[in-house]
Amino acid sequence: MGRVSEKIILVTGGAMGMGRTHSELLAEEGGTIIVTDMNVEEGEAAVKRITDAGGNAEFMPLNVTSEADWTSVCDKIVAKHGRIDVLVNNAGILILKAVEETTEEEWDRIFNINVKGVFFGTKAVLPGMQKAGGGSIVNISSIYGIIGAPMAAAYQATKGAVRLLTKATAVDYAQYNIRVNSVHPGVIDTPMTKDLLHSGDEELVKAIMGTTILDRAAQPREVSFAVLHLASDDSSFMNGSEMVVDGGYTAV
Repeated sequence: MGRVSEKIILVTGGAMGMGRTHSELLAEEGGTIIVTDMNVEEGEAAVKRITDAGGNAEFMPLNVTSEADWTSVCDKIVAKHGRIDVLVNNAGILILKAVEETTEEEWDRIFNINVKGVFFGTKAVLPGMQKAGGGSIVNISSIYGIIGAPMAAAYQATKGAVRLLTKATAVDYAQYNIRVNSVHPGVIDTPMTKDLLHSGDEELVKAIMGTTILDRAAQPREVSFAVLHLASDDSSFMNGSEMVVDGGYTAV
């Protein structure tokens, strides 16, 4: 038996990067994974990788900034599977700019995806989780939701918002046996960061790595194990917590 056997798990941004890795590991551990994303081609490819490996998964297109999309997707999942046990709010974008360089359009876009998407997703699954007697919501924040760093003002603002939205939701819904926790990755080698980490610019890479005392970027799967823990019943006494997976970046 896997650690999330028989759990119905919705993952946003599951087509690529960390989201795909989260989906694959959760499927390996027995979960039925609903991979959601705007990228239909990559989303269906991610599902094929899971099912070819013997896992259970299906794809549903989802625009996380649309409350109507959230309602439709959650209704379909509940109609087919009876419930949603776990929501992994993973979808997000990165903008590397200081305050004065960030446009209003960029600010609104990153907040719509990184924060409103988490809000809509949380709001959409809560009624069903209450009816089912509980559930787990795992929000992907960042170490940039805890500490400051240069050239990431809007991104950091969104991840700080996710961090405290997580705690607020945990407080409000603990009475329903719904646990809400956040994961705070450090520097991860994903498609989102590959152009920076593999640029060949040693000074740029050094700046991005910051104070990471393990002196390397993480592989996505190293973050996925934290997601697995929070999705599983192994974390039954964790609520409103922050799991930092940063190679020691914030230890210095």
